[in-house]
Amino acid sequence: MDHVFGASYGAPFVGKYEPPNCDFDTVRINLTVTSRGRQFDRLALMYLGDNEVFRTSTAEPTANGIVWTYVKEMSQYNSLWKSPQKLIFDLGNIINDVYTGSFNATLTAQFSAEQNVKTADIILPISAKRAVSNSSSAFQLPTDNTTVMYEIPAAASRAVVSISACGQSEEEFWWSNVFSEDTQDFESTVGGLYGYTPFREVQLYIDGILAGLVWPFPIIFTGGVTPGFWRPVVGTDAFDLRQPEIDISPFLPMVQDGKQHSFEIRVTGLNVSVDGSITFANTVGSYWVVTGNIFIYIDDDSSASNATVTGDNSRPTVDAPLPVFAVTRNLVQSKTGGNDSLSYSVVVERVFSVTSSLYSWSQTLSFSNHGFLNEQGYSQVNRQLTTGKNTITELGDMPISNSIAFQYPLVVNATYGITSNETTIDSWMKRGLDFEATGGLGISTYTLTSEPSYLHTSQSGMAQYKSVTGGKSSSWGDTINVFDSQTNGRSYHRSVHAVNGTVVSDTDPNGKTSASSPQNRGDTGRGSVRAIIGKGPGALVN
Repeated sequence: MDHVFGASYGAPFVGKYEPPNCDFDTVRINLTVTSRGRQFDRLALMYLGDNEVFRTSTAEPTANGIVWTYVKEMSQYNSLWKSPQKLIFDLGNIINDVYTGSFNATLTAQFSAEQNVKTADIILPISAKRAVSNSSSAFQLPTDNTTVMYEIPAAASRAVVSISACGQSEEEFWWSNVFSEDTQDFESTVGGLYGYTPFREVQLYIDGILAGLVWPFPIIFTGGVTPGFWRPVVGTDAFDLRQPEIDISPFLPMVQDGKQHSFEIRVTGLNVSVDGSITFANTVGSYWVVTGNIFIYIDDDSSASNATVTGDNSRPTVDAPLPVFAVTRNLVQSKTGGNDSLSYSVVVERVFSVTSSLYSWSQTLSFSNHGFLNEQGYSQVNRQLTTGKNTITELGDMPISNSIAFQYPLVVNATYGITSNETTIDSWMKRGLDFEATGGLGISTYTLTSEPSYLHTSQSGMAQYKSVTGGKSSSWGDTINVFDSQTNGRSYHRSVHAVNGTVVSDTDPNGKTSASSPQNRGDTGRGSVRAIIGKGPGALVN
């Protein structure tokens, strides 16, 4: 059955959700957003109470406004859907003499009985818990303290933490950041750059002990790099920001003692000293939007509970050696003494594991980013690759393992032209998201299934942008998007070619070529590089 539970003009929308009068095990929501007038690209978050359950963003604005729809699997949150909830949909907005459009967001939930998949019995939020004040519960790092305290039930047999984390403002394009000592290298030309290197690590701590790691996917929102890339096909995952998971089952014997235990999420970049030594910065620029959820599975057979392990034997064995780092840096000056080019690279390798009596969680991660700024900072290219494999193993005479292997390739080049009258961008990019998963206990917030699955996505193309000072701006793009997946025994393939806001080819016979979007963006122009590439969806509006 369908269940419409609200519409919002602006943000946040606050409503009351009541479970439907029917049996269900599958929940999907349909989000439709419309707007007329000029809008700024925005990040949107949906909560059931204090639990974030959906992170999305708006489509690239056009002169005629936007209309877009997204359907999302939400069955992993069944334990929340089974009881009344305060529903908060936070779609911040800016309205002024330039940005005049308001958003109309409608959420429709479809409940059905389709599958018999195990889902978590309890879901606890790692959030700021502001639902009581009808506000978004997201943390903003590095300023907020993300620590929450919980007593974990003795009957819990498994526990998984999902993490939502993405950079905004100075951190939106973290993958293009430079070493902190180089942030002023091109101050006289393109302005200040952002620091802490292009490497980011999201860390989960339980009682101050490192419990697992996330090396984030480089999300590019619809205004990012060059707006013309993202009409009408948005960047990978921009409409549904994936939530990586850390299996904390090895920690259960330690936290099932009837006491409160702390859960904390941190985000860090790197500091590189003059002599080339590298350390965690233990901070980042402003800012990251962060929440988490603890998915707890209750064992019907209480005798199998991990709570039978007590004392010193309950503490898991954590093997967390420092990463292996390698960096290079070369700043070249012109004959007149000004800075002409900067090349730099960061390579990081890391292994992590935690083991207790019943489970072992292990991670192998690799990262490389090679950056080059030339033409006095007006041209920049970054070549990045993140790869990893996470494995949870149930120990015993016949160990059982589930794993997910992933890689995130990214190449972005942008060259800026700035005069007193106009700003231009010429750019090209190639990026992807790939993973292969064996499946697991419940519906994953990362793969959106409990079954073995495979996903390959790629986006490549070129785009241009022109902004006239005090006048209009326009953007043109030519992109090819490829999607391949296999889940639940079903395969899917699609290739879409879009040029200047129009789909010119689509291998899906049900796909529709879109009407040509007006090239003129209809705004008053943005005259500096930082005004174009440092702000993205912007701050949350509470």
